[in-house]
Amino acid sequence: MRPDAARAALWAARTVRRRWSDVAARYVVSVGGLATVVSILTMLAFLSAETWPLLQGARVVGVDKVRLPKNTGVLAIGVDEYQESLQVLHADGTIALVRLSDGQIAERLKLPGVEGQAIRSARRLDPDQVFAWLENGHLIAARLKVEPVFEASGRRLVTTVESLGDWPVPSEEQTAATFAVSRFRDGALKVAWIEGSGRVALWFREVQTSLFGEAEATEARTTLAVDDATALALDRRGSRLSIGRRNGGVQVWDISDPQTPVLLDERAATEGETSPITAVEYLIGDQSFVVGDARGRVTVWQPVRSAQQQGKWVLQRIHTFAPHAASVAWIAPSQRDKGFVTTDAEGRVALRHSTSEQTLLELALGERAMVAPVLAPKANGIVAVGADGTVTSWRVDNPHPEITLRTLFGKVWYEGYDAPAFVWQSTGGTDDFEPKFSLVPLLFGTVKGTVYALLFAVPITVLAALYTALFSPPALRNLVKPTVEVMAALPSVVLGFVAGLVLAPALERHMPGFLAAVVAAPLIVSALGVLWFLTPRAWKGALPHGVEVALAAVVLCGVGAAFWFASGWLERTMFGGDFRHWLAATLDLRFDQRNCVVVGLAMGFAVIPLIFSITEEALSNVPQRLISASLALGATPWQTATRVVLPAASPGIFSAVMIGFGRAVGETMIVLMATGNTPVMDWSIFTGMRTLSANIAVEIPEAPYASTLYRVLFLAALLLFFVTFAVNTAAELVRQRLRERYQRM
Repeated sequence: MRPDAARAALWAARTVRRRWSDVAARYVVSVGGLATVVSILTMLAFLSAETWPLLQGARVVGVDKVRLPKNTGVLAIGVDEYQESLQVLHADGTIALVRLSDGQIAERLKLPGVEGQAIRSARRLDPDQVFAWLENGHLIAARLKVEPVFEASGRRLVTTVESLGDWPVPSEEQTAATFAVSRFRDGALKVAWIEGSGRVALWFREVQTSLFGEAEATEARTTLAVDDATALALDRRGSRLSIGRRNGGVQVWDISDPQTPVLLDERAATEGETSPITAVEYLIGDQSFVVGDARGRVTVWQPVRSAQQQGKWVLQRIHTFAPHAASVAWIAPSQRDKGFVTTDAEGRVALRHSTSEQTLLELALGERAMVAPVLAPKANGIVAVGADGTVTSWRVDNPHPEITLRTLFGKVWYEGYDAPAFVWQSTGGTDDFEPKFSLVPLLFGTVKGTVYALLFAVPITVLAALYTALFSPPALRNLVKPTVEVMAALPSVVLGFVAGLVLAPALERHMPGFLAAVVAAPLIVSALGVLWFLTPRAWKGALPHGVEVALAAVVLCGVGAAFWFASGWLERTMFGGDFRHWLAATLDLRFDQRNCVVVGLAMGFAVIPLIFSITEEALSNVPQRLISASLALGATPWQTATRVVLPAASPGIFSAVMIGFGRAVGETMIVLMATGNTPVMDWSIFTGMRTLSANIAVEIPEAPYASTLYRVLFLAALLLFFVTFAVNTAAELVRQRLRERYQRM
């Protein structure tokens, strides 16, 4: 083969290989890009699927109706947590366990102490205590326990009744149709009832144990200054008594000392036309109570501390619900959460939730309820008995009643708070805790931490990159760039560890000196610049290029060290010897050891390498012809840098800042370890915060699967995803517009 032909064949073979390589590379890049898009969409779909149940309301998943074998003399009902049997208390003292599946009586029990007497009125308190007022004026209490027993044949429910006590209660009418009791505990009990004249009487029993173990019981009766009571409720601790009146007013009495009850406050229950109060009931936790009146209106109230008079309590309506069409007949609180059921005189049943202030379900019983309905112990069912003895059992799917857009992003008036507020507090020390799932404090904390980190990082990195790219000697540039890139390799957990355990305590001891150094640093740099400008050219020419930076660094370090060690003197001289106390007394600011100063320094240190590298590359890639043209026209190097190079490189600088912003928004370990993780909402640099990412890291290990907290955390992750996506999208649009603008230069 001739040499020319051989070269042509070799060239053709190489061309074919290049084409196949190009095709392969194109497909690999396309597959990689497609995989990235699919991964992001899959993540988005997963987060959305875990979050979607939060937006679904309550629904009825099953309805059963049976008829009571004996529908006369029914005074109270209850249901077990499995919703298998209904406990029906009759006036003769029998407790019939009625199967909800077929209406048959599975077992009959006898309430202890009723022998030979009839029950005039009864009250079920919580799932396990029953109180009955006999016709002879005695009040009896019993514990009704339903426990599952697991055998080879399966689960079986065992119901037992245990007597708690029998006491004669002095009453004018011998028996009371409407009464309220506290929880019987350690022999102590309080009972309030409405007498025929509308007066409210109070009887209490207290047990005191001496040092030698001898118990002595004290019983007494008192009457409250009320003459038109129509409904009442006593909290389970026996400390507060709420009374509804015929004139539409609501009173709250402090009966911690029952011998001297104190009226805390009285308010009109509803606005506009008044009507008698027909039902009052405390919610779980005994902080707030529900009020229903003859016009069907339903409200929730709680005592709050008065803003005008110190030490005084005032009643405050915190929630208002959609009204019934008829008079409110019964209110049944949940034993699990802040939910409750209301029924009216025409048989309408409504499931409501106090925190979210929403009516979850509206059901029809068909006729007036014979007794108060009950919510299942797990809040997944409602049972009501009609006037004809028909038992209606609704099985309810209601996993997230406390979640609405308002509770997530709006102000809510929580129990124990003096005003509506944004609050995140997912858990508490007791079962009656009211969860607070506002995401606003977490969003605020995320923005706050990011802003302070960028305030520290952006000026330093942009100016450092400007000097490195345009003014520094090559030797210094070759030293600075690798050093900054090595900083990017530091794990964020190490930065957070150092910030939390070393930097935070050090700043707490030297905060006055640190603040003085921060204020003085720009002034010192400006003064050094003026001095260098006034230095004769001959002197500056004799010094190596770049020595001014070293001199400035030495001076800044020296001044910073001086302020740092003079912090104690500054604190004694300017802040009365206690900077933290001065902040609280003078500026009304709280000081936390792990605060935003620590976070700003640590997280700013983490984003500096990222912003510096991209900014320096953007400045270095500005065409040299633009710089030369500016200098040739007589502009100084500084004028060229600020009026030519910075505008031309602004798209890259903006991208760098936005990438740093995304890095700071998503940062977890530094924020987790360097702040107190308190979800507060203020811009003070001396307090901490809690961010979305840190909150997920803190809460997710303790969140039960598919619980409200679990799904709200996924919502926080979805929100974080959208925030970063929106910021990056907006940043790209702005970058493209800046690029098009300065490409014409």
